[in-house]
Amino acid sequence: MTPEEALNEIKRGTDEIISEEGLLKKLKEGRPLRIKLGMDPTAPDIHLGHTVVMNKLRLFQDLGHEVYLLIGDFTAQIGDPSGKNTTRPPLTEEQVKINAKTYAEQAFKILDPNRTHIVYNSEWHGKANAADMLRLASHQTVARMLERDDFEKRYKAGQSICIHEFMYPLLQGWDSVELKADVELGGTDQKFNLLMGRELQKDEGQEQQCVIMMPLLVGLDGVVKMSKSKHNYIGVDEKADDMFGKVMSISDELMWNWFDLLSRRSVAEIKALHDGVDSGEKNPRDVKILLAKEIIARYHGAEAADQAEQNFIARFSKGAMPDDIPEKDVASQDGKIMVGTLLKEAGLVASTSEAMRMIKQGAVKRGGEAVSDPKLEIPAGSSDVWQVGKRRFAKVTVK
Repeated sequence: MTPEEALNEIKRGTDEIISEEGLLKKLKEGRPLRIKLGMDPTAPDIHLGHTVVMNKLRLFQDLGHEVYLLIGDFTAQIGDPSGKNTTRPPLTEEQVKINAKTYAEQAFKILDPNRTHIVYNSEWHGKANAADMLRLASHQTVARMLERDDFEKRYKAGQSICIHEFMYPLLQGWDSVELKADVELGGTDQKFNLLMGRELQKDEGQEQQCVIMMPLLVGLDGVVKMSKSKHNYIGVDEKADDMFGKVMSISDELMWNWFDLLSRRSVAEIKALHDGVDSGEKNPRDVKILLAKEIIARYHGAEAADQAEQNFIARFSKGAMPDDIPEKDVASQDGKIMVGTLLKEAGLVASTSEAMRMIKQGAVKRGGEAVSDPKLEIPAGSSDVWQVGKRRFAKVTVK
């Protein structure tokens, strides 16, 4: 593959590259490039949202380059302020160590271990003293930090910004200096942090890394990005049946976003599927099954994907589930909603007492699984297909 052809493959699905010319120049050097992705282990699971950028890492490996998966065990204790309107509570060192262990294990479901270097930024940040941190802080001004969108909004709204939050972009940027990264990948919400790496590399006399930003995968609720804190995610370590049911619960519109960001089918194949649904030749549910099976086969194998499909069909009584399931939004209170209230608000029952009765009769299912607890609380951000009796269905999203 020529450098130009490699660039075209890399560009697929990206949101922005800074800069394409710089990346092409690096590709023409004919050496294995050092590709960096930093991940803070703020929770134990890698989810499908993470895999959007990790799949791009795998592409770089297939093109012959070296991947540096940087586990932010030091920066996780600070907390990335990206997209946050309040200061994040810091994690303990023990919490971070537990989460970091599972991150490294799950990464190899996607990456080639022979071309992956797992590194931890505590290796250098943990050894830094106060003088080192002050020197790092001297690279930027408060005015420059306040140009950052989330900081600017908080400042104008009179919301507090802690000094340590200003350090986060500098620490992430310094990781690129330590690794001498040629390319750094991240989501679109990471732009400020990614560019900081370029600035610090320039200050240190290094060649600046290229930055590749990937779109953010929308979560199961169809509203905000996939996030563990929003409870709208699918973990790569989840059971095949659970993954299948969750993929099938997403809206037909969201399905195409997932095809674009998660599928390894060609652009032409995805377009043909889309055109088939638009023309009425293909049932969107059947196309969604293709997506679910592709995702599950990647993490559990083709046999498990076939079995998950059969189990899903069996749970819904061999096609008893209608083609067009209505979508309902219900409001939570204090971040949750009782199951009886959810069923009533979604129009699946006439009253909470009917909901309790149907639950006791075993006539209520969530994602194909029977619900037996009448006191079950559903967290905000959840999005599931609910069934009451044989004919009442709704995809309910808790706001």
